[in-house]
Amino acid sequence: MARVAGRSGAGVRALLGKGAVGGEGWALARGDCLEVLGRLPAGSVDLIATDPAYSGMNNHMKFGHGRIVGRYSDPENDKWMREFRDSPESFLEFLRLCHRALKPDRHLYVMFDSFSLLTLGHLAREVFDVKCLVTWDKVRMGMGHWYRRQHELVLFATKGKRKLAHRGFPDVWRVKRLVRSAYPTQKPRELFEIMIAASTSQGELVCDPFLGAGSAGAAAIGMGRRFIGCDVGKRAIELSKVRLDAVSRGQPDPLQPGSLVPESTARFWQR
Repeated sequence: MARVAGRSGAGVRALLGKGAVGGEGWALARGDCLEVLGRLPAGSVDLIATDPAYSGMNNHMKFGHGRIVGRYSDPENDKWMREFRDSPESFLEFLRLCHRALKPDRHLYVMFDSFSLLTLGHLAREVFDVKCLVTWDKVRMGMGHWYRRQHELVLFATKGKRKLAHRGFPDVWRVKRLVRSAYPTQKPRELFEIMIAASTSQGELVCDPFLGAGSAGAAAIGMGRRFIGCDVGKRAIELSKVRLDAVSRGQPDPLQPGSLVPESTARFWQR
């Protein structure tokens, strides 16, 4: 694991305020993403990389009771997580708070499913300079009501003029999806490793305001960056705290012990 010079647990916890938990170079807070982002000092973050818990797709599909999501409408359902009520107004507020938190000449990555991209993605152009969409090829097919889903999309945008680390990053990333994950919609750590490698340097601060299972944090700490994250869910904070504590100690990632990159795929981000 890469080490960060001058890590400070107290320093990153101070950014999140009272009640934050964490270790050397990382901190987590339980709370609404808009409230937590609003508390961050302006220009304090080097990268925001996140996978929002959109409600639009699931409401549109009118989920009922199922093996994967349990009873979707039940607030006590332990198979699912509390979602971001993604009206255009709340999503714009989220984007503006992200812009405020980022330092000048920094980057934003926001993951989308196809439905949320159509309903909300265009709003990013009102706040950021949108550069492109990246396709995450999950390698394995998932479920689907019509065509079975095998990809998601990552919107890449900038605040200022910072370039990527090098010119060898493609706009299609082949990383297997997780099967039987510990947390709903848990994303592979390698997705965030690519974002972090492309858009940050050693010791810089990565933020994920939709923490989930802590994949962005595990990637950041493992690559020698600092990290802050938040989530409204108690279980998300508990799982992520255990995970980041293990990774920061150089121990195996308890929520993703192995690589999800196919053997035939070059690790272009590890130059």
